[in-house]
Amino acid sequence: MRAATGSILAIAAMLAAAPARAQTYDPAYPVCLQTYGIGGGSISCGYTSMEQCQLSASGRAAQCIVNPFFAGSPGRGRAYRGPQ
Repeated sequence: MRAATGSILAIAAMLAAAPARAQTYDPAYPVCLQTYGIGGGSISCGYTSMEQCQLSASGRAAQCIVNPFFAGSPGRGRAYRGPQ
C-alpha cells in the first residue's frame, strides 16, 4: 500500500509540472528578428547578417537584434584525431 501511494504521488507530481519552453534563440545564427503584434511577439533567429534581417523587417513592426546565444564558428585549432 505504501509503495502504491508513493508511485501515485510521484506520477501526480510529474503530471503537474509545467511544460518546458523551447529555446527562443537558435545558436546557429548570429542575428534574430523580433516581431511585435497585438497578440504578442516572437523572435526568430535564422539570419546570417544584419542586412539580411533588416530586409525582412522592412515595413513591419519588427527589429533586428544580435543573438546573445550565437555559438560562433568553430575555432581553427587542431582537430582531435582520437587515440593513435
